[in-house]
Amino acid sequence: MILKRFYEEKLAQASFLVGCSATGEAAIIDPNRNIAQYLAAAKAETMRITAVTETHIHADFLSGARELAAAASATLYLSAEGGPDWLYGFANEANVKAVRDGDSIRIGNVRLDILHTPGHTPEHITFMLTDEPASPQPVGAFTGDFIFAGDVGRPDLLERAAGIAGNMETSARQMFASLQKFSKHPAHLILWPGHGAGSACGKALGGMPVSTLGYENMANWAFQVKTEAEFVAKVLEDQPEPPNYFAMMKHMNRKGPAKLDGFKTPKKLSVADVSAAMSQLLDVRSSAEFAAGYIPGSINVPMSKSFITWAGSVMSYDQPIQ
Repeated sequence: MILKRFYEEKLAQASFLVGCSATGEAAIIDPNRNIAQYLAAAKAETMRITAVTETHIHADFLSGARELAAAASATLYLSAEGGPDWLYGFANEANVKAVRDGDSIRIGNVRLDILHTPGHTPEHITFMLTDEPASPQPVGAFTGDFIFAGDVGRPDLLERAAGIAGNMETSARQMFASLQKFSKHPAHLILWPGHGAGSACGKALGGMPVSTLGYENMANWAFQVKTEAEFVAKVLEDQPEPPNYFAMMKHMNRKGPAKLDGFKTPKKLSVADVSAAMSQLLDVRSSAEFAAGYIPGSINVPMSKSFITWAGSVMSYDQPIQ
């Protein structure tokens, strides 16, 4: 078995390649928009991507799952859990296969078993990993936004970011039930979370890229709370304000991100072109450079670690960005 982790610092977001060295097949879990990195990694390992999947409909970044599956001629496995309101808008495309709790995705001798783990979102699934030649017992789980190192996924986003009134307490109760059920698995289980410290998908995420269920059972606050009422109160208190762009990302990921056919090099514009075409002009220089001189009407978001969060929050989606 081959396992590779990809980490996007600006999103504090992790995605994964899981491959079977015996058959040369690979699966990608939770890919972001930069699909070239997954294609290059598979090629470097002399593997072909046969499966692409994700844990849930993301709100903090635009998913690359649909585009990657098309580029690799792979099957796209999408959750069919959570009820009709949470089905993907492109679930009927020819290369898409719906999966539910109890289903499995096979990558040669490697198996990903599907567990429905609602709470962060109604359709959220976790992938239990078994390397069959090594052991019939699972080695770990890709937990997405369900369990993080030191925290759990926030259940308030659908109400606070997407405007679904009365949802967060129901989601918090679902999260508690999911944790109670998942905690019964063996302590040796390795956990690969979908986010690290700095993500807005939780309130106290740790920086460890990997943990174990046994350690989280001892150290994660969410596993220490024994009653549903106490958990609901604690998981909802002091959650940070969700970035403004989360609602748009959720909508676009559910509808289906457009296929880009790779990133394009931005066109170089003259001053006259900028003046004629400017609707939103984004200036990515440092604050000091911007203060020394700028084009009137432009918005300064320095190209820093927090660039994506700030740009997504202050720019408008209904106008082109220069």
